[in-house]
Amino acid sequence: MKLSAISAALLLLSPFAQATTLDLNLQKTMPEIEKLYLDLHQSPELSYHEKETGQKLAKQLKQLGFTVTDNVGGYGVVGIYENGDGPTVMIRTDTDGLPIVEQTGKPYASKVTVTNDAGATVGVMHGCGHDIHMSSFIGTAQQLMTHKDQWQGTLMMVAQPAEEVGGGAKAMLKEGLFTKYPTPDHVIGLHVSASVPAGKVSMKTEYTMASVDSVDITVKGKGGHGAYPHTTIDPVVIASRIVLALQTITSRELSPLEPSVITVGSIHGGSKHNVISDEVKLQLTLRSYNPEVRLQQIAAIKRITKGIALSAGLDESLAPEVYVHEDESIPSTYNNPAQTNVVRSAIANAIGEDNVLETEAVMAGEDFGLYGRTEQNVPITLFWLGGVEPSQYDSAMQSGATLPSLHSSKFAPDYKKALPTGITAMSNAAVALFNKK
Repeated sequence: MKLSAISAALLLLSPFAQATTLDLNLQKTMPEIEKLYLDLHQSPELSYHEKETGQKLAKQLKQLGFTVTDNVGGYGVVGIYENGDGPTVMIRTDTDGLPIVEQTGKPYASKVTVTNDAGATVGVMHGCGHDIHMSSFIGTAQQLMTHKDQWQGTLMMVAQPAEEVGGGAKAMLKEGLFTKYPTPDHVIGLHVSASVPAGKVSMKTEYTMASVDSVDITVKGKGGHGAYPHTTIDPVVIASRIVLALQTITSRELSPLEPSVITVGSIHGGSKHNVISDEVKLQLTLRSYNPEVRLQQIAAIKRITKGIALSAGLDESLAPEVYVHEDESIPSTYNNPAQTNVVRSAIANAIGEDNVLETEAVMAGEDFGLYGRTEQNVPITLFWLGGVEPSQYDSAMQSGATLPSLHSSKFAPDYKKALPTGITAMSNAAVALFNKK
């Protein structure tokens, strides 16, 4: 036999050489996963307060045989299971809820209220589907342990807090997620979608979610009586000029081929009809995909705000203060093309090609992208898990009605259909990466 023929024969004999679609017995395990989902849905915790949520996930992973470390980067959880020689595959979920009063009308709706860090009483809801993420995460861990004869390597399950405020991934990485624990060769995660029907997933290669920056601008002026504006330098007028001028950054300074969003979400100044104030405060959100575009946005904002203030007659010492919340900044999410194609193929084999959709990038942000921006340059893939009840989706498509979005008080994913799809998709994606040659 020639060498090439021998090699081919060995490949056929190898239990991990061929693409493996797991034979999952979800009918047996789904009641337990649905029970976990309902518990998580009814007991959400805000960012940086996910203590009980972390404990629940840690307990589940310990029962499955993982070596578990909790309180990583806050209330993060890391579960490690070594299953022979092979790559390390990290599966990530996020765990925090949002300060929203749930209005879905579901019998299992969250009724949780808490006092937030500002002292206000707020409702709490998993309005971004993190309860779906966590339940799929545990369901996937169950299946991978049940079918550990189908893969070799190290499985790294990471439950990350504080995604909604952009701090959780940073905190876990700072605490040594990729140094104290096995450095992953692959990182994968899912996010429930409010625009894809349950039973399907969607994804794309390369940029899939945007970078996010929060920027505060304090515009100074020289206040006085509203009847004598000529004796003042009005910061309200300066701020108004700035708001309009900022729109020219995207329209005139950046390439039209590079997506960019600069939104002024808040403007506050003054206290009375006939008083010209001393300052106005602006709050902005910046979005982009290309890191170079982000730097251009910030540099242009600083230049434009200063130029307008000086042109109004202000001294340079009273130039606007531009503050970028670097601690909250998150990079864009870039799906590694080679890895994402492996994930797409594995999921299509498991749930059917017709159930794997191509999607477009969105300007929403996710700190998942940070896992691909480390010194280790780990490839990452985030895919969307359909969450909309199929008949509701079809009805909306026919009528043109708007579906409740993520972060809506009325967002209620079809968990009975989404969860088994998420578990099947993620389990098969992980096995494909473990067995990738």
